[in-house]
Order: sequence, then structure tokens, then C-alpha cells
Amino acid sequence: MRSGIVVVTTEWIAGYEVETILGAVIGVSPHSISPYLEGMRSLADGQGVSNTERMDLMRRCREEAIEMMAYNARQVGANAVIAMRMDHRQVTEVWNEICAYGTAVRAVPAVPAPAARRKRVSSVETMRL
Repeated sequence: MRSGIVVVTTEWIAGYEVETILGAVIGVSPHSISPYLEGMRSLADGQGVSNTERMDLMRRCREEAIEMMAYNARQVGANAVIAMRMDHRQVTEVWNEICAYGTAVRAVPAVPAPAARRKRVSSVETMRL
């Protein structure tokens, strides 16, 4: 959960029903293309950083975009975001954007129908369906 929001890449949440669709929400994480500003190269000696540090930076950029998307969903009254996706693009010669987007919804726990209300379907009826 991020910002008190459930974020899933699926179009449903197990055990929940979508009560209200509140609309599209996005979260953007802008980043400089400069390896020095992003901490990929040392200002002191110009040396690059390890693959582990690069992967950590990429993960943090995506998490920042998802966190902003979840925050924006909370602002419109959502408690979940479904069908979350990621995108990125170069905005200018020196800036990239990492974007998380999805559908903000109000989801409520699914309540199974009481046994008395469930209709029993025979195998003969199933074959006709």
C-alpha cells in the first residue's frame, strides 16, 4: 500500500468489488539526463557508479512516480488504483519523465450472496448455458 492506497496492475482486486470509478490518475517523476546530477558519476573524479547503485536509482525513480500517482488518487477520494502502468520519455534534451498511471477507484469488500439466495445449477442447465 502506498499513501493508504492499494495499487495493482490487474483490472480487479481479489476479494473486492469496484464501487465507483473516479477516473485516470498519474504520477510523474522528472529526472535529469545528466549522469552527474543523477548521481551516476562522481563529481570528484568522474567515475561511474556500480550496477547495484544504477538499479537502485531506477527503482527509486519508478517508486517515486507510483507514490505520486497514489497520492493523487487519494486526493480524489480513491482507496485503490487498478490497471497501473508505467511509461517514460525524454521531455527535453536534459530531462526525462517516469510516469505511473492507472484508474482511481473506490473498492469495497465483496460480499458473497447468502447460501439461500444462491441458485443451484444442475449439470443439465450448465450444458444449455
